[in-house]
Amino acid sequence: MNSSAFSMPARRAAAVLTVTVLTAGSAALIGAVPAYATDGDGGGKAGAVVLRTGLDVNLLSKSVHAPLNVALNEVDAPASENKTALTAKLDGVDHGKPFSVLRADVATARATTEGNKAKGYANLVRAKVNVPGLPLRPLIEVEQVTSKAVCQAGEKPTATSNVLGTVRVLGKKVTLSASGTTEVKVLGVGKVRLDLSKTSTTSRSAAATALELAVAVNPGKLNVAEVKGKVTLVRATCESPSGTPSTETPEPADSETPAAENPDTEKPGLSTQTGKQETDNLAETGGSSSTPYLAGGAALLIAAGGGAVVLARRRRQN
Repeated sequence: MNSSAFSMPARRAAAVLTVTVLTAGSAALIGAVPAYATDGDGGGKAGAVVLRTGLDVNLLSKSVHAPLNVALNEVDAPASENKTALTAKLDGVDHGKPFSVLRADVATARATTEGNKAKGYANLVRAKVNVPGLPLRPLIEVEQVTSKAVCQAGEKPTATSNVLGTVRVLGKKVTLSASGTTEVKVLGVGKVRLDLSKTSTTSRSAAATALELAVAVNPGKLNVAEVKGKVTLVRATCESPSGTPSTETPEPADSETPAAENPDTEKPGLSTQTGKQETDNLAETGGSSSTPYLAGGAALLIAAGGGAVVLARRRRQN
């Protein structure tokens, strides 16, 4: 009876010590997540645009050029736009009436910079693009086009573009070339060259353009003699923050022995079933800053257990 009374406190003390040692050991073994430091002006950048035109419109009635430089949903991080229509007006074209440049069911551009990542994203669904002088025949019709550029500090930037579904140019259904360039000619109207899914990456930047059109058409309507230039559909860009993995780790931390490290799994040929092999493992992995905690805890556990045994024996003798 008395022996049990004395042994229970001793067991409780041992349990408390065990929890304390395990907690301290965990704190020492947790490795710090690598931090990325950025320079003062080294933050990431991102941009996106659904449509951008750089067209030169030649008029029949005047020997002048009317530039058509417009953009829809052009954003720089952090920002987003979801406008689905773009109209423009040029003096001398259709008596100065506004005309539709683009109409779509969905037109989204988004640019974000968070922490160590910069991301540009643009998307266009069921869209028609028009140019002056061709009011009834769209320059291009697409079902869905998407571009994405992702830049993260310490990682290689990525750029992707996708063109899904049917594409029509000047009313003609076209099959886009896997090599990237497709040319469409329409008698009496002109020609359009399409560059498909242009992407580029460097060590710190990325850019993706779903479609780029080189336009040369001769409408001859609405006082428009010729339209030349470039149309860009769905472009995304990014630039990585100029950060590098930090060499400093917060305390407490053990850079020598990460928490996820398991010598048994990393060295499958070794076993810990015998005392000799355990010694070999310790020799191979080496000590760490957590060793004093574990050794001290073990000593306390042994002392507590021994004390409990001594008290129990004395109680029996009495």
